[in-house]
Amino acid sequence: MVWPKCGCRPVLCFPPTDRAFPHCSMELPGVLVRRCADGTELRGRIVETEAYLGGEDRASHSAGGKRTERNMAMFMKPGTIYVYPIYGIYLCMNVSSEGEGAAVLLRSLEPLQGQPVMRQLRAARRREGARQLKDKELCNGPSKLCQALNIPRCFDRQDLASDPEVWLEKDPNTNPAELCDIVSAPRVGIESHGEWAKKPWRFYLRGHPCVSVVNKEAERQSQSGNVMNASDVQADTGHVERT
Repeated sequence: MVWPKCGCRPVLCFPPTDRAFPHCSMELPGVLVRRCADGTELRGRIVETEAYLGGEDRASHSAGGKRTERNMAMFMKPGTIYVYPIYGIYLCMNVSSEGEGAAVLLRSLEPLQGQPVMRQLRAARRREGARQLKDKELCNGPSKLCQALNIPRCFDRQDLASDPEVWLEKDPNTNPAELCDIVSAPRVGIESHGEWAKKPWRFYLRGHPCVSVVNKEAERQSQSGNVMNASDVQADTGHVERT
């Protein structure tokens, strides 16, 4: 990946690369920015993703190369937004990547800017009288981050490299040591997909409070130099079923 300039801001794009997917997902690429209608900018650092390869990956919406009106963004150029509904009421945001039908699901963000607005947006979707959410709870799940950043369905097929309302920026505060401590674990909510449910293609920053689901077994194995390939998940929040 490279970080070209788009206007005055550095943005993430997904050009052809010799790095095999899903390693681009493992890089947890930067900060997601959402510019609201009034000019307010909301920012969240990506701390958790999942990789979906398409093709032979039976857990992917594009499995077997299937193209539909719904998943067309997965087959568009790398860096295209793919927004889809779950349970009829929530949304999830993905970014297309290098590879036929491949995409990265954004699972969790660390709120960096605009937390009061995020809290209002989340509260609007919660029951009246519910307790106020902590910062770490604002974006700790794929549907939660879409609510907190007001990501609408119409963002589907938009280009992150040029869209004026949503884009990715390079994180200026990235700690190289922290990037070396990324946990690789099975994806969440795809247990019905057999061997593909065991692929360690969910990536998150170890110990980060905004991660949606902590997998203790994967963390133990990654510390010992092994890769997790079976699920032993301690769920916190943000469970999402892929359909």
